[in-house]
Amino acid sequence: MMVRRGDVVVIDFPFTSGTQSKVRPALVVQNDNDNQHLPKTVVAMITGNLRRSGEPTHLLIDPNTIEGSGSGLSGPSLAVFVNLFTVDQSAIIRTRGHLSPVLLERADGCLRVALDLT
Repeated sequence: MMVRRGDVVVIDFPFTSGTQSKVRPALVVQNDNDNQHLPKTVVAMITGNLRRSGEPTHLLIDPNTIEGSGSGLSGPSLAVFVNLFTVDQSAIIRTRGHLSPVLLERADGCLRVALDLT
């Protein structure tokens, strides 16, 4: 499956113990050129825990808004840019949706802060 930057995907994330896993949504943040040519991609974990909403390294994605309506998420969620993972594209179960240009621009800002690129 070929993914694009800004895709909201579902991944079977393994726990650090390696004994179990959990199916979770994630946001593809790797550039499209590498997504097309490499077997792996970089994603930010998405959580339904909104406790850290408003932090500069967390992006609120609300599917009840115009900006978030194409995300495919079932409720308000946070993309967490301090939790980045490199995963095999083959671990992606499906694509749920895609971020709007407005949210993708905000995601860029979150990445800049998380990686101290500002």
